[in-house]
Amino acid sequence: MIRQHMQWLAVLTLCLAGVAHAESKPPKFSSQQCSFSTPYDLRIADDGVWLERQSGAPREVHIHDGSLSIDARAQAVSAADSARLRRMEEMTRDLVPAVAGIARDAVDIAFDALAGVVEVMGGSKAKAKEVDKFRRQALAQIDESLGKGRWDQKMFDERFEANIERAAEEMASNLTGHVLWAAFTGRADEIDKRAEQMEKDMDARMEVRSRSLEARAQSLCDQVTALHDLQQSLEVRYQGQPLDLLEPSKVGNEDEGQVAAAH
Repeated sequence: MIRQHMQWLAVLTLCLAGVAHAESKPPKFSSQQCSFSTPYDLRIADDGVWLERQSGAPREVHIHDGSLSIDARAQAVSAADSARLRRMEEMTRDLVPAVAGIARDAVDIAFDALAGVVEVMGGSKAKAKEVDKFRRQALAQIDESLGKGRWDQKMFDERFEANIERAAEEMASNLTGHVLWAAFTGRADEIDKRAEQMEKDMDARMEVRSRSLEARAQSLCDQVTALHDLQQSLEVRYQGQPLDLLEPSKVGNEDEGQVAAAH
């Protein structure tokens, strides 16, 4: 019986890591999504779209109002390319806030799932509200980056997931004593019943929300594909080669609903 409840603690950790249940996973955030990847960090400003990286060439690409600058050098572009570049800037400006919105909703789904698990395991809605501290931290991270037109790959490829996992571990640690106490005092069956009902209710709620989020994410993936197609049609060359800001990803997008983050 104790082993069964320790398994519920594992479920708790998975929920906060962004997995509500096996069939309905909230999107992950990565620079390799929608079958594309980018080596650049992104910054949107009044004076255009900036793509920057610490290593590799070019190091900096700046697109604004139909003009193109590479490593601080203005590039000569045709009238057709100028129109393409202007469209690329418009599409990127539209994509980033849309990604931010999906990111926030995905975080809410993950933390709502966690709150449900914590309520069952802790036997208290008040304890479930402790999850909101971590929710606020995750949302603030999105607002301070994507919400301000910045995409930092380290933030979302590594630190974002690491922060989620740390939150899961803390909540799981806080509940371990309660679960063991319930097991030793004969209240294990009570937790089992609550857990079984929670799983049924959560599956139903998360399925609807996740499917809606998947549809929005797929729409963004379609836009990313269109942006890549537009890039491929550019006539301008860098050191004799096409300008590759978006590249086909070597890692396939295996999970439905993954958010378009490569732009």
